Amino acid sequence: MRKRIEQTVCLMELDLSELSSVENTLIEKAKELMEKAYAPYSEFFVGASVLLENGEIFSANNQENVSFPVGVCAERAALAYAIGNFPDQAPVKIAIVAKKQGLDRLANVTPCGSCRQTINEYELKFKKPVEILILTPENTVLKAEGIENFLPFRFKDLND
Repeated sequence: MRKRIEQTVCLMELDLSELSSVENTLIEKAKELMEKAYAPYSEFFVGASVLLENGEIFSANNQENVSFPVGVCAERAALAYAIGNFPDQAPVKIAIVAKKQGLDRLANVTPCGSCRQTINEYELKFKKPVEILILTPENTVLKAEGIENFLPFRFKDLND
């Protein structure tokens, strides 16, 4: 018997004026760090900022390496630093901004597969979703209420 399985995802598109002050701060910090990314090979600059439940904000950018698999994405760098310093504080929100070097316009970007799975891991650890904010080239923000909106069939438990 053939069975169709569908997964619905939901993203909200918001104007910057609709964001809270902390969300605007996350976007601005991600933009600042994006400009300082180390991306000599791809020339693709990414910045990310993470808000922890205690109010701390940590930001990072992508760091490339000539040995391509060794580079680190901005999202994973920000999350690792934040949770490394505050291991008992859940990440509440992550903002992501990206652009190609030499262009004034931002890029359309979502977290890569590794970053999606990393966000998923912290959602599992802390038993709560991480809100994801992505600044678009149109200067609007895509907002997702959790990683399942980008990774609908994610690993949840290796024992299932």
